[in-house]
Amino acid sequence: MLNFLIKYRGLFVVLFLLPASLVFKAYMSTRNRLVFWLNSAPDKHDDKVKKVQQQVKAWQQKTGGEIPMCTARPGWQTMSHKQGNYKKTHYQVNVNLMDILEIDEKKGTVRLEPMTNMGQISALLKPLGWSLAVVPELDALTVGGLINGFGIESSSHKYGLFQSICESLEIVTADGELVKCSKEENSELFYAIPWSYGSLGFLVCAEIKIIPSKDYVQLSYIPFKSKLAFIERFTEESLKPANEAYDFIEGLMYSEHEGVLMLGNFSDKVPSGKTKNAINNFWKPWFYEHVRDILKQDKEQEEWIPLRHYYHRHTRSLFWEMTLIIPFGNSPWFRYLLGWMSPPEVSLLKLTQTEALHKLYDTHHMDQDFLLPLSNLDKSLSYFKQEVDFHPLWLCPMRVFDTPIRGMVNPQPNQQMFVDVGIYGEPNVENYNSKQTTRKLEAFMREMGGFQALYADTFQTREEFRKMFDHTLLDKLRVQTGATKAFPEPFDKVSRAART
Repeated sequence: MLNFLIKYRGLFVVLFLLPASLVFKAYMSTRNRLVFWLNSAPDKHDDKVKKVQQQVKAWQQKTGGEIPMCTARPGWQTMSHKQGNYKKTHYQVNVNLMDILEIDEKKGTVRLEPMTNMGQISALLKPLGWSLAVVPELDALTVGGLINGFGIESSSHKYGLFQSICESLEIVTADGELVKCSKEENSELFYAIPWSYGSLGFLVCAEIKIIPSKDYVQLSYIPFKSKLAFIERFTEESLKPANEAYDFIEGLMYSEHEGVLMLGNFSDKVPSGKTKNAINNFWKPWFYEHVRDILKQDKEQEEWIPLRHYYHRHTRSLFWEMTLIIPFGNSPWFRYLLGWMSPPEVSLLKLTQTEALHKLYDTHHMDQDFLLPLSNLDKSLSYFKQEVDFHPLWLCPMRVFDTPIRGMVNPQPNQQMFVDVGIYGEPNVENYNSKQTTRKLEAFMREMGGFQALYADTFQTREEFRKMFDHTLLDKLRVQTGATKAFPEPFDKVSRAART
């Protein structure tokens, strides 16, 4: 049975996980819409938060405060490929908060519970003419994970990291108290929560900036056969002032020297005679393959993409990782016959993953996002080619704002524009060793003044990790709020020893 599940993983996914995923998504979509339109979530929110507070206060009585707390959310429900070992020895608190609470069109904000995901938010905001300023691509990414961890999108060159569009946050601290924070209120806590990975308390609500949206994205595809030419144009577009820049910027590198730069703007309608492409229709080629075809044609093109199709353009193929799960998933016969059920839920993929499959991924696969100063992009791509030799690579520019109170991620002077390099797949170098290679890349990031996304494993030592991320403010507030024993610090949740 084990060998069957390894050899015929794609068949198992098609026959069992795709139908199960379809039922689950239909249920959640119906449930979320009913909750929102019946406006039942706001009334229930306070009670759910009180239950979290009660659990935290019970923790002190039951454990004497000697066992750290964590959420009770199982590891297989997260977007990371890994499972958290630390949950087995921690006191688990159920934080069942997954709804949109309120849209304030006058303020231009939306209040969200932490387990609300991007697909859910965009589906409800779009008909109302609104959107989050930053909408990370994959449907299942949650608000809590994007704030406590890391989140960007092709609009991040304007609006920054996901944390940068947060107006206020609410957490339950180690003493069971509900604390609200913003730039004006409890400001140190507000700037300390992003990237803290739940080490200051349980996030229970976030008020987030929204912007007026339009029906389409006018997307231009610009192929390059020269790495230097690509980097020059990518840098030029990324560094333009916000009022002059495109609304969306993204790059895909298909080899060391070949890539496609994508530049997009909001658009009200499709002009007469122009191409409309609903890229997420199930019979359409996966987005990255669509872009690859444009690279082969070697000529600039443009098309108008429905907004939600654009926002979630990488969801159907999980960027390009779906090829490892369903190798035939992009074939025309599969897309037309069964594509309407895709993609499978990541949580179900993890739940049904055998130990043997897990080990194969662990030793032969890399899932990493590295955030590095844009000025070092050329040097970094060359280094990744040498150490990993994997393509496609995802490139997304992002502004890391120099905040008045410095948190864990701080840019060096005059280095506010960064670029995310996403490596998702099987490296092609000989004798690839996941630990040795990742440690080399981590050391390179520290040297470049870059950062590692926390959803992925880190093989850094505690000292190296604290060198990459500034813990000054976090350490101070952990002492002030009594979190030192109540919650593990970030390293103890993201290190390789803490995950399997």
